[in-house]
Amino acid sequence: MNETSQTIAPPSVASHLLDRLNEAQRAAVEAADGPVLVLAGAGTGKTRVLTVRLAYILATGRAAPGQMLAVTFTNKAAREMSERIGHLMGRPTDGMWLGTFHAIGARILRRHAELVGLKSNFTIIDQDDQLRLMKQIIEAAGIDEKRWPARMLTTIVARWKDKGWMPDQVPTAEVGDFGHGKALDLYRDYQTRLGELNAADFGDLLLLNLKLFMKHPDVLADYHRRFRYILVDEYQDTNVSQYLWLRLLAQGSKNICCVGDDDQSIYGWRGAEVGNILRFEEDFPGAKVIRLERNYRSTPNILGAASGLIAHNQGRLGKTLWTEAKDDEAGDPVKIQGVWDEAEEARTVGEHIEDLQRKDARLDSMAILVRAGYQTRAFEERLITIGVPYRVIGGLRFYERQEIRDAMAYFRLIRQGDDDLAFQRIVNTPKRGLGDKSLQQLYTIARGRGQSLLSASEEIVTTDELPPQRRAGLREFVESIHRWRAQASHLPPSELAEIVLDESGYTGMWMVDKSVQAPGRLENLKELVRAMAEFESLDEFLDHVSLVMDIDNNSADDMVNVMTLHAAKGLEFDTVFLPGWEEGIFPNQMAIDENGYKGLEEERRLGYVGLTRARKRAFVLYAANRTVHGQWQNNIPSRFIDELPDDHVERGEAAGYGFVQDEGSLWQIAMKRPAYGNRQSNYHRVIEARSQRFGDGQEVYVPVGRGQGVPQTGDRVFHEKFGYGMVKGTDGSKLDIAFDKAGRKKVLADFVKPA
Repeated sequence: MNETSQTIAPPSVASHLLDRLNEAQRAAVEAADGPVLVLAGAGTGKTRVLTVRLAYILATGRAAPGQMLAVTFTNKAAREMSERIGHLMGRPTDGMWLGTFHAIGARILRRHAELVGLKSNFTIIDQDDQLRLMKQIIEAAGIDEKRWPARMLTTIVARWKDKGWMPDQVPTAEVGDFGHGKALDLYRDYQTRLGELNAADFGDLLLLNLKLFMKHPDVLADYHRRFRYILVDEYQDTNVSQYLWLRLLAQGSKNICCVGDDDQSIYGWRGAEVGNILRFEEDFPGAKVIRLERNYRSTPNILGAASGLIAHNQGRLGKTLWTEAKDDEAGDPVKIQGVWDEAEEARTVGEHIEDLQRKDARLDSMAILVRAGYQTRAFEERLITIGVPYRVIGGLRFYERQEIRDAMAYFRLIRQGDDDLAFQRIVNTPKRGLGDKSLQQLYTIARGRGQSLLSASEEIVTTDELPPQRRAGLREFVESIHRWRAQASHLPPSELAEIVLDESGYTGMWMVDKSVQAPGRLENLKELVRAMAEFESLDEFLDHVSLVMDIDNNSADDMVNVMTLHAAKGLEFDTVFLPGWEEGIFPNQMAIDENGYKGLEEERRLGYVGLTRARKRAFVLYAANRTVHGQWQNNIPSRFIDELPDDHVERGEAAGYGFVQDEGSLWQIAMKRPAYGNRQSNYHRVIEARSQRFGDGQEVYVPVGRGQGVPQTGDRVFHEKFGYGMVKGTDGSKLDIAFDKAGRKKVLADFVKPA
């Protein structure tokens, strides 16, 4: 019995597979032969189409499992696809080439390793081994690894491999100045060393496949005969190397089906090329393009807002999401709300969450989606304050992140010299020439004398127990700790933090680091400094963090989801909060500076992804003011807010520009015409003058909502001495407050803050 005949199923099976598909989905499944591009919009049933298409090809006898190649981006997606196909077919589908790009690439490479200079039992090295090997290569070349870090070279080489470039294919213009222009020579040395070790890194798994297919056409021809049908998931996320690999394999049968969404291509920063999906019809003449536009996830208003936003992108194939919901089922419009600052932004989101919770909404049906990881801190602390459990998806909680823990270790050691755990974490971070041997010697001496590591170090640096160079590094560290401790007694915590992070070299370490994580780590450190500005002393801040970290939010199953927009792709929630929609934050200024209009369009796609995560309701928030790099900064709303169509959004109380009028303890803003809304008249906005942030007559941008102004009757507030209470009446800057425990009192508005 031949391989194909074993897969033929009764006609009823193939027919049954199509029963629950809509017209477009069915067309995508039945267009089995020839090149096909399925443009699958958010929430349009892409996964169902993928699995049914594979099962349909098997059920109709077009191919045996071993003649099908299905490529995904994650192992989880591959497992789920395999399980669903088996369920549809009623039996396992053993033999199918189903897996990630790297897994399939490794499988092919092991079969033909000798043809690319490896043995079939080659090792696939991880990132740690890769970094270690890069350091050896740099040292052997006589290059200063402190100035030209191995991590930077690793990133450069990975980028070249993602573009499909072997050392002899890297364009001269791409070489750059690493190691005074020696990056290409180091790449050659690195590849040579990998061959000697019979090893490959992840980039090689496809790069060496390209080399194999190009230099050995007979091998490529064998895979042309083997793979009758090729199916690719998330095609918009492919890099150049993956694109070239797929194009070579598809030259055989031409039966390639790529499923993706050009409007959800958001990974350009890690090598994804949206152009791969945009030129599909050029690569495969005569290709069918099938659009999945019927959305099964979101309300018409959410879809209308998202479609209106993404329509401003020029680099797209174009589609419009729709749903069969009736006009009276349009759902809530997307709510746009301006707030005074990031603190009010977090309070506002918290209030919405509590309101939904009172209406029996589950917390795990809500998500806060931020553009950058550092933005989570304000929301984490607010959720802790109001007792709402949360989880950070795709990352650690703010104070658990590596760079924050490192910085906190410096602050802990400054406060308390006996904190050996903090000492151990930072004594050689960044590198001070203190290797494991030196540190072990230090630990032994400290234990023998019954001293803390810092106290022992103070004595050791005056002796010859360590080699001179290492002793100098330790002496500098000890002296710095003492200097910073003296400064801590009179400097505000945020100023001290900036000095410590700068003088220790810790910020500089991440500034020269060219890994994709480095910019985010620097932003987190800036946010840490900003957070410290809210505290009177270093002790107060450290105690606050200890209390925050002591709360175990993992004890509950029902938790609010907090994550970046990138991490949210593929997920869905009833309610989505989208804070920080301000120019410079979203769209991200660095993305625009580095990539121009291309970067702006990817930022807009990210906004589209955020909106389409929502099933029932979405809130977009922007703050008129934020603290950036320790400075109070006036912001303007994101251009994306203007691009949201009025028919599908509800804009909150108008925001606009006005002039500051100094009124003693209060700022009174004489507003001009609002930026949004139709109200023409001038009006005033009273804002608490907690600090001299603005000058008399200065033009500023403010939201007109309640904000951080004088509390109004019915507001809940907090007083440092009297605790929580409710405002019963107002008289200018004086408030009549009924405190929960202290009774009724009259206090100045300056001394309370919103609860």
